[in-house]
This record gives sequence, C-alpha cells and structure tokens, in this order.
Amino acid sequence: MRRALLLALSLLAIPAVQAAELKPFQASYTADWKQLPMSGSAERSLSKDANNVWTLSFKATMLIASLTESSTFAFKNDSLIPQSYTFERGGLGKAKKVNLDFDWATNMVTGTDRGDPVKVPLLSGTLDKSTYQLALQRDVAAGKKSMSYKVVEGTDVDTYDFRVLGSEKVQTKAGTIDAIKVERVRDPTQNKRTTIMWFAKDWDYLLVALQQVETDGKQYNIMLQDGTVDGKAVKGN
Repeated sequence: MRRALLLALSLLAIPAVQAAELKPFQASYTADWKQLPMSGSAERSLSKDANNVWTLSFKATMLIASLTESSTFAFKNDSLIPQSYTFERGGLGKAKKVNLDFDWATNMVTGTDRGDPVKVPLLSGTLDKSTYQLALQRDVAAGKKSMSYKVVEGTDVDTYDFRVLGSEKVQTKAGTIDAIKVERVRDPTQNKRTTIMWFAKDWDYLLVALQQVETDGKQYNIMLQDGTVDGKAVKGN
C-alpha cells in the first residue's frame, strides 16, 4: 500500500503534458502574386533578446510592392503574451499602416489602424495578427484538429477559426517536406477569401507554404526556399 501511494504521488508530480519550448527559426520563401508577371521574396523569423522578449517578423518584397509585419511578445506558462504589433503595406493597392500597444497593466490595446485610433479592451488570451500564427503553429504541433483565436482586428476583436485538413507532401527547394495542411474557416456567405497553410512535421511545424485567394480572385502564394529551426538547416527528403 505504501509503495502504491508513493507511486501515485510521484505520478501526480509529473505534468500531464510537458509544455513545448519555443524554438528560434528563420525561413526564406519565394513569393508571388498570380496577377503579376514577376515574383518576389519573403522572410519569416522568430528570435529572443537578452530580456526574454520574443520577436516574430515577416517581410515580403517585390519590385512594386512591400509588406512588413512584426510582433513582440512574452512567453510565460506556455502562453504567448503580445506586447506590440506593427504592420505596413505599400506599393500595391491601398497602403496600410498599423501600430498597436498591448498594455496588460491597464488591460487595453491602444494605437492606430490606417490613421484611425484603436482602443480595445484587452482580455486574457487575446492575440495580434502575427502571434496568432505562432499559436496556430504550436497547436497544430500539439495535435489539435480545430483551433480558435481571439485576434485584434482593426478597432475590434474578431474570432479566427481553423481546421486541419490532413497530411500532404510539399515540394520545396529544401526538398520534399511532410506537412500538415490547415485551412482558415470562414462563412462563405460573408467572406469568400480562402487561406491555406502547410506546416512541416519534422521541423517544429515551421510554415512551409501559404496560399491566399482574395474575394476578387487575386492569389498570393509563398513557398519555402530554405530555413533553420533552432540553428539546424531545414532539409526535406
């Protein structure tokens, strides 16, 4: 009986699920807009500074267009806690600029979106339009089949829903990557935009490819060219 009790106590001391640590990464992609006779490049990275502040960055450039996006956040108790978010797009279509500050002391998100002031109540679990992508990556790695996130969108908070479609092999310049295919779930009667993403099974579920088709039919794609995860070069089969 005593041995059984000690065993039970020892099992209780072990977490049921060990929280996965964040791993820095860097990835380069080819990028193209199907309606334009030219291609570009994109870069995505995750890094941590000496103060344990993480930065998730994305940048895409073409001859006539550019897009940059960056988030800073803390990582505590297996949760992503946004601190700031910036976005800027120029050269193609309407220019857009967003700057947000996540103040957890006052529980408010403040900033500007296309020049309009933003002041949104900040609830636990709220993410920005960059950190939700990392949360999605981690949830896919954890084996979840459907996911939902509260994301600051414009001057409000929206719900982003996703579902796993299955496994697929993706041909990249780094080789053939075993990936999980994920779809953004939208109400087709409200929004006809489609977004599909592929995450690498063997590389901490790094984003391999993304395809987005806008409501007007314009299509945007990125495809992995090369990258590193925790300092190791990504290689396919």
